[in-house]
Amino acid sequence: MTRYEPAIDVASLRAIDVHVHVEIDGHGHGSLPAELAEAASRYFSTDGPRPALDDIAAYYRERSMAAVVFTVDAETQLGHAPISSEEIAEGAARHNDVLIPFGSVDPRRPDAVARAEALICDHGVHGFKFHPTVQGFDPSDAAYDALYGTLQDAGVVALFHTGQTGIGAGTPGGAGFLLGLSNPMLLDPVAARFPELQIIMAHPSVPWQDEALAVATHKRNTWIDLSGWSPKYFPPQLVRYANSLITDRVLFGSDFPLLTPDRWLRDVEKTDLKPEVMPRILVENAARLLGLAAS
Repeated sequence: MTRYEPAIDVASLRAIDVHVHVEIDGHGHGSLPAELAEAASRYFSTDGPRPALDDIAAYYRERSMAAVVFTVDAETQLGHAPISSEEIAEGAARHNDVLIPFGSVDPRRPDAVARAEALICDHGVHGFKFHPTVQGFDPSDAAYDALYGTLQDAGVVALFHTGQTGIGAGTPGGAGFLLGLSNPMLLDPVAARFPELQIIMAHPSVPWQDEALAVATHKRNTWIDLSGWSPKYFPPQLVRYANSLITDRVLFGSDFPLLTPDRWLRDVEKTDLKPEVMPRILVENAARLLGLAAS
């Protein structure tokens, strides 16, 4: 077993993409049941390939970018075995010049804390990805405080999906998923109880963008990543705040492979994001958050 240690030359990077999904492992196992993966592809109007980890590394290396890579462990809710976060960390260790591994643990598992500790201590993950809607949990519930405390004590990041999701979209009953679990206001009590835990609210939080901005302006341990939507669709208030009040806590993310960094970078030129804030959004903020550069 090789423990991940980064070897990323931040000065050479065009961008750090903080939101990259590993959707298939080296054995061909997918992160979602087939019917949910197909529904997500329809939602995003894409039927492109789902690259495995080595291919993701090559893709980002070719573009002089680094990428935060992860899966989502939602086995309790989906009845579907997740892609191994241990294997993702091992793969990131092979490609530590471009990849940064986040782990994922199903918060509803009784051994969630122990699994998180092992991923941190034995494998060197730099954070954890949570998807409250798909994992079927209320992130504000104090039942998960031991897990959050473990992450805070270790100094790793908690990245939460917020807002609408393409997973289950268009299926009967939305596959039973509850969108309200991904309201960013549910992260406000988490940020309050764990003031040293750095929390990323992933995506423009449609339809709760104002709630996300309220949390981000009130709790300095919260961040917003800009993944999952073409920048030309960003709500105007998100652009306004990214240009001003929360410039130092906004992060570039694509949602690769469903949205590519190439498209994101093309479309961002059509927005009112100021050129002088883009180096922070693309590289500097993530480097500071992930400990890749001096604070």
